[in-house]
Amino acid sequence: MSDNLLQSLNKSQKIAAEHIDGPLLILAGAGSGKTKTITTRLAYLISIGIDPKSILTLTFTNKAATEMRERAFSLLDNSMINTPPLLCTFHKFGLLFLKFYISELDRKNNFIIIDSDDKKRVLKSINKDIPTALLTSEISRYKNSILSPLEVKSQAQGKLYTEIADIYALYEEHLSKNNLVDFDDLLLLPYKILKNNEKIAKDTSSKYQYIMVDEYQDTNELQYRLLKLLCTNHNNLCVVGDDDQSIYGWRGATIKNILNFSDYFQNAVIVKLEDNYRSTDTILHHANALIEHNRDRLGKKLVGTRQKGSSIKVYESNDENDETRKIVEDIKSLILSGESAKDIAILFRVNALSRSLEEGFNKSGLNYKLVGGMKFYERAEIKDLIAYFRILINLSDNFSIKRVINKPKRGIGTTTIEKLEEKSTEQNKSIFDLIQELNAEELSSIVGKKNARTLKVFDASILDLREIMNTSKMRLLDSFEETFDYRASYDNLPDGFERQANIDEFYGYIRDFFIQNPHLDLKDFLNEIVLESQNDEYSGEAVSMMSIHASKGLEFKHLFIIGLEEGFFPIIGDGTDLEEERRLGYVALTRAMDNLTLSFVHSRFYKGKRAQLNKSRFLVESGLVKGSLVIEKQSGFKKGDMVNHKIFGSGRVEKVVNAGKDCKLTINFGGQKRDILSSFVVKV
Repeated sequence: MSDNLLQSLNKSQKIAAEHIDGPLLILAGAGSGKTKTITTRLAYLISIGIDPKSILTLTFTNKAATEMRERAFSLLDNSMINTPPLLCTFHKFGLLFLKFYISELDRKNNFIIIDSDDKKRVLKSINKDIPTALLTSEISRYKNSILSPLEVKSQAQGKLYTEIADIYALYEEHLSKNNLVDFDDLLLLPYKILKNNEKIAKDTSSKYQYIMVDEYQDTNELQYRLLKLLCTNHNNLCVVGDDDQSIYGWRGATIKNILNFSDYFQNAVIVKLEDNYRSTDTILHHANALIEHNRDRLGKKLVGTRQKGSSIKVYESNDENDETRKIVEDIKSLILSGESAKDIAILFRVNALSRSLEEGFNKSGLNYKLVGGMKFYERAEIKDLIAYFRILINLSDNFSIKRVINKPKRGIGTTTIEKLEEKSTEQNKSIFDLIQELNAEELSSIVGKKNARTLKVFDASILDLREIMNTSKMRLLDSFEETFDYRASYDNLPDGFERQANIDEFYGYIRDFFIQNPHLDLKDFLNEIVLESQNDEYSGEAVSMMSIHASKGLEFKHLFIIGLEEGFFPIIGDGTDLEEERRLGYVALTRAMDNLTLSFVHSRFYKGKRAQLNKSRFLVESGLVKGSLVIEKQSGFKKGDMVNHKIFGSGRVEKVVNAGKDCKLTINFGGQKRDILSSFVVKV
């Protein structure tokens, strides 16, 4: 039975599947049969008599766990699986563990898990001023870095982060007092129990003699430490992953877990799966050429098992409209030739780039779906801006006023809005007219003195902007930002970059509309985008549009990647990890099976205005276009890194600048900032 299981595997896959004892890293390249290998290994262990109850397999998603379970069990005779092995997500394992052992933390096992909405409500009840998205993101980061509120407070830099540390402490008190557990606790609390109780660690490790982990490159510090404790009694840990597809650094994943696997787990065996069953040789050649420019990698080279394939097309266009036109024409030709829309996809690094594609598809009648994302004009920040501009056109638009009267936050809550609406209905006036016509005292009697002042300022600001709009359309956006700081309100939020990119795209589009149509005004623009965003829900199959992050794990016969310009892909600037950007490029290229088209433009909206752009260095590095390579100084440091200096102690990097053969780091040492050369500090 066990020999039959391995018959369909190639040589490397077979070596991996047959490995039983000791640490094993399966370095699985894109399209190399990763899932097939790990599920066959699971079935193989059971087929040679290893008790299924002693095998633990951990994944990141329920979907992956379900797929692996079905594939592994389909390889086995039902009589061999009396008790199925535990195959679940990290967090499901944590939940099962806590049901048995949470009493070790003086907690009862009738705890309740709170979801992200509950978490936001708890944090809002503790502090209403700091954006809840920032609080949830930071507290999650602290927990996954195994930092207690006290440790966070001791490292906090500046008033904001000191305040967040205090909120973290109050949040933890609330959870403990009410016997609540959040999503991150499902990993952190088992870690604490295993770390502080050697007997439980040994018992759990004895129970699970064979541990397997999928997508190991996506693990964070906490997951690594948890695995280390689960291996207290043995080293039978098999992990599968690809260092070249580590693209979630922003979410806390650390590539060092896979790069340093052999250091963390002694006598580890590394098996490389390099035979690719997905893409043509041509695509693999250029993907290999690109990723070889990264320094932090274990090193492997994808080898094609298919034909050479057609050459990769590179489109050079004047602007995003020209780019969209070419892609739409290509896709129409593909569909006319009998290709299915579901086999075609368009990828982009920045979600804001979907706007011109959506517009082009709507005009041409092509059906599309945004995978893992939202249509441009349905994104909250764009809907807010449209609401603001509708108010400028029509002061009686109560719906739009209610949407933005507290965006950005200005302390106007739901109760105040309800009171205004009630009075507005009673007096048969718009909310705007009501605020304008009531004197300060009358308004205070309805909404309170502080809110009355805020509303009067809001009212006056809208009137000032209307005046500017009527005298100079081109000044409107700058004046709007100066007045409301709308774009800046996303500065500290976890998804702030994407939101601001959407805002910039929208501002750029408005400016362009006014330049192209000097005789038209804001009302005409709003009417135009209503027509553009009306996409009849076409029946039948759809072309997929998505970010590169959303495309991981997928494959398409015909693939287009747009926005290959410096600043868009790679994103460049303070705190950017260029190697992770390049890994994203590698992931993007290796989604293509048969045909691949890459596209760059000379002009696109950048930071709210039309700008001239340079083609992406990735086009040159992959050998697709000629050009001089951009030699990037690799300091090994980036914004946010914690470092140690032998005199000044520990601090956090705030800025990285090239300085001759070295790099100059601006480091915050407990509130005091110093510029230090990178060779004089070490990463913590």
